[in-house]
Amino acid sequence: MSVSQCLYEGSSSKPKRARLSTSLVLGCSEEDKRGTIQPHDDALVVTIRIGRYHVRRVMVDEGSAAEVMYPDLFRGLNLKPEDLTAYSSPLVGFEGKSVIPVGMIRLPVQTSSEVVEVDFVMVDAFFPYTAILGRPWLHALGAVSPILHQKVKYPSEGQVSEILGNQAMARQCLIMAIQHRLETDTSAAAEDDL
Repeated sequence: MSVSQCLYEGSSSKPKRARLSTSLVLGCSEEDKRGTIQPHDDALVVTIRIGRYHVRRVMVDEGSAAEVMYPDLFRGLNLKPEDLTAYSSPLVGFEGKSVIPVGMIRLPVQTSSEVVEVDFVMVDAFFPYTAILGRPWLHALGAVSPILHQKVKYPSEGQVSEILGNQAMARQCLIMAIQHRLETDTSAAAEDDL
């Protein structure tokens, strides 16, 4: 069994009579690909608990320096504009365009027994995902996200826990993004003809 794509070593100590420390290795092998459609270039899309709700269509993006929330999630969590704090730094989206955030809110993100407080930047723009969890969340959790294996692996109570990605949902989100882009391009072309 070969280890591929990622290795993360951290130390985990379990309370015992003698002080013992074991090395916990977060790794990926060919076996971790079982149950996934291979080859693929799907985004890593998971369902995760944010606040009091299980939230679908959350993209895990280790390339993102911020956690981002989109309008569907904002409304779904029954949040109000007054729940947001000011956040004035623009974000650069996937298309290279700057987006001015509406504000920021801190919410708990729970994975099994681990809870990480996350600062979500609220953006009022279309995106097929409800939220993006990026490097700050991954680092706080001590996690690795091998997209090829469609998993997030993290240390929890002396063991390696994982969150499985949903490739069918990732592909639905891709279709939504393409449809939105086509609709936007068609609307822009119609306006240009006027």
